[in-house]
Amino acid sequence: MLPVLTVEQMRAADEAALRTTTHEALVARAGTAVAVEALDMLGAAYGRRVVVVAGKGSNGADGRVAAAVLARRGAAVSVVPAGSLERLPPCDLVVDAAYGTGFRGEYVAPAVDPGTPVLAVDIPSGVDGDTGRAGGRPMAAERTVTFAALKRGLLLADGPALAGRLVLADIGVAPGDCDTGLVDDVDVDHRVPPRPALTHKWASAVAVVAGSPGMEGAAALCAAGASHAGAGMVRLAVPGGADAHGGRPGPWPLEAVRLPLPPEGWADEVLAVLERCRALVVGPGLGREPATRAEIRRLIARSPVPVVADADALVALGDAADARSVIAGDGVERPVVLTPHDGEFTGLDGQAPGTDRVAAARRLAERTGAVVLLKGSLTAVAAPGPDGAPAVLLAGAGSSRLATAGTGDVLSGVIGALAARGVPAAWAAALAAHVHGRAAGEGPAEGLVAGDLPALVAGWLSGRRSDPGAAVPGAGPLAVCWQRRPARPGGGGDG
Repeated sequence: MLPVLTVEQMRAADEAALRTTTHEALVARAGTAVAVEALDMLGAAYGRRVVVVAGKGSNGADGRVAAAVLARRGAAVSVVPAGSLERLPPCDLVVDAAYGTGFRGEYVAPAVDPGTPVLAVDIPSGVDGDTGRAGGRPMAAERTVTFAALKRGLLLADGPALAGRLVLADIGVAPGDCDTGLVDDVDVDHRVPPRPALTHKWASAVAVVAGSPGMEGAAALCAAGASHAGAGMVRLAVPGGADAHGGRPGPWPLEAVRLPLPPEGWADEVLAVLERCRALVVGPGLGREPATRAEIRRLIARSPVPVVADADALVALGDAADARSVIAGDGVERPVVLTPHDGEFTGLDGQAPGTDRVAAARRLAERTGAVVLLKGSLTAVAAPGPDGAPAVLLAGAGSSRLATAGTGDVLSGVIGALAARGVPAAWAAALAAHVHGRAAGEGPAEGLVAGDLPALVAGWLSGRRSDPGAAVPGAGPLAVCWQRRPARPGGGGDG
């Protein structure tokens, strides 16, 4: 997991580092890390033209160190004071070192020739380090080198589009304690347990209560997501759906064992099945009739196993206060995971999540007592209390490929499977979102449909088992690379 810090937390980490090293040493390491990435982007230094836009603060100091390293390597480097030019001269690379995470206000970047790549230092100048909002007209970077830890502003609002590919450089500053982290591929390796040598299908069984006549696809996708993410058994219950296909198999996964349910009064039948299951997924495609909503609430309140509540189950829970009373139930000790998109979040919380998805997820978790997975290209998972995870886990592997009907149903099934395999609820939700996004990246760039995802999930997870560590941590639309050793002055380090 990669720590994600606020501006204040990063300032405290810097101050702690200065007790054992000097500011000049940190600047030298940071500037060298920038130069390493600049060389990688240029391909070669000799004869290449580089313009460094340098401010008066630490970011500018980092940029000037990078300029000196590049000049020693043969590049033709110009250092331009921030705010001194409206247009930069033609060049092969611009290094944006004007302002850092502490900048407030608006920044109008100088114009550059179209197609000129930009490398940002720590954060694109003009982007708020906490909120990610852009003030003025910042440069859009192809790549951003950030130091010690990711900054929240790189992941929120305008930050991802302006930062480009993120490179996280180790300059000898320990991030310290933080309450937010970005999950990566290595977390999947370490936190999703392999199947024991001696196991059986019920050891990781998942019950899926989903679908209704005309909405059978939601149930099928959810069940397939669970089975392909490692559920040993899927008990699939579709209220009133036993004869939806005239006795034919219909869309149901062949591996799922059906549990016929009547249209109403079915919660107790599911509760009896849960005695042998390890997790419950409820909601996709169930419908919103009053009788259905009452059964959903009864089932969630009395479930003895971890619950993943999605789609129509979120509507059935009502607002946050009502949801809290249902989740508390009869005092049963088990986690509940809520998986709202923005509209469902608004129904629960009474207000839209806005651009600060970290704060929004945390707020709803506190109000409901549930783990909240707020869906999006950056998915935020907030836990209501200590469970071995930070207060918020982020998953940044999602992309617009997943903006198609049914992908959320698959995600719910994957969460249920990971919970059934023994992964704590907050981690199960965050890792499922990461796996879901990484698997989508293995599919077609155009025309990906939800039915493609289960097999892609199984394939991606299998690849991690056969060759762990092969992929870049956090790779995906939000790509983060580690520099594994501290960059040293004079051109050392590795990208």
